Amino acid sequence: MTFGRSGAASVVLNVGGARYSLSRELLKDFPLRRVSRLHGCRSERDVLEVCDDYDHERNEYFFDRHSEAFGFILLYVRGHGKLRFAPRMCELSFYNEMIYWGLEGAHLEYCCQRRLDDRMSDTYTFYTAEEPGALGRDEARPAGAEAAPSRRWLERMRRTFEEPTSSLAAQILASVSVVFVIVSMVVLCASTLPDWRAAAADNRSLDDRSRYSVGPGREPSGIIEAICIGWFTAECIVRFIVSKNKCEFVKRPLNIIDLLAITPYYISVLMTVFTGENSQLQRAGVTLRVLRMMRIFWVIKLARHFIGLQTLGLTLKRCYREMVMLLVFICVAMAIFSALSQLLEHGLDLETSNKDFASIPAACWWVIISMTTVGYGDMYPITVPGRILGGVCVVSGIVLLALPITFIYHSFVQCYHELKFRSARYSRSLSAEFLN
Repeated sequence: MTFGRSGAASVVLNVGGARYSLSRELLKDFPLRRVSRLHGCRSERDVLEVCDDYDHERNEYFFDRHSEAFGFILLYVRGHGKLRFAPRMCELSFYNEMIYWGLEGAHLEYCCQRRLDDRMSDTYTFYTAEEPGALGRDEARPAGAEAAPSRRWLERMRRTFEEPTSSLAAQILASVSVVFVIVSMVVLCASTLPDWRAAAADNRSLDDRSRYSVGPGREPSGIIEAICIGWFTAECIVRFIVSKNKCEFVKRPLNIIDLLAITPYYISVLMTVFTGENSQLQRAGVTLRVLRMMRIFWVIKLARHFIGLQTLGLTLKRCYREMVMLLVFICVAMAIFSALSQLLEHGLDLETSNKDFASIPAACWWVIISMTTVGYGDMYPITVPGRILGGVCVVSGIVLLALPITFIYHSFVQCYHELKFRSARYSRSLSAEFLN
């Protein structure tokens, strides 16, 4: 630290009247970004941009902030507990203190995050980078950020590719990506039409007679597919390069889906190249048809740009226990009702037995479509006891399916509000950027 009383081994932070002593070595790499910026201050002017006042004789820095909230935050950054809201303190006020010191909502415990989201939902409060003390300005930058413009450029690129509403360029990039997804899906659906397949077969026969080229890019649909794959591949590579943690990037579900959607195309191209003149036989193979149908995963790429799909994925992630409980309910009821229906419809009277209920596995199909009230009508009970059992099965299915649905519904609403407010924060930043 180049500013302060020479020879002092520690500095004193005075936060709302509470005094905390920190060593100079600890101050340099302190987890709180605003505090760590004190290490790089070279003049009193620089110090006053970080804190509210400074006493040169005592080497003491004054912060006019909430002392109790800072005490909770200090315990968290020192590893003495998990970050939770201070008792008898407004959630929004505590979150404002977190932003001031350089923390984010993700540092809170999950229960406190939900409390914060509920409070924001009730008051329609948004914290953006344009507000005083919010992240994204100088106080949110780590020490030495001025000397590393490449880091800021990588962060801007990462936000552009990962957060579609973070800037105007991110919105344009997301719109182009959505267009490519829609075009690729239209081509995939059209390629299954009989007339389309007949025209493609005629084109391939002409190409085979001329021996002009080999590969999926000969047909118009193949050219469009190659262009879409090229865009998706370039987008995935750039996002991998600008990502902070490469291992975490590979483990993300959406990135795995991108890989599953892109890889089959290159595998089919290699298969076509290696089979050479037998490419027409290879195209008729089951393997290639399966690989081409895996392009349907491109639809899931829309989850990057639509809150609805993101809400669905986040809800399934948070409600996996309720989903497992729902499946257990269905399996238990299926085992009971399928055994009883097989007995009543087939096991009691072999002469007038219902052949559709010849086995318990066959009866399981009737149970599942009855419990979910689908009722295809392909199999149904014909005896009076069987019909009574069918009515009980339908009513039981409605009750059993409704029990966990309430928890899943509330989680869905919570996830939707959380993602909507996150998007609103980026949208307000975008509006300010556009006006400037």
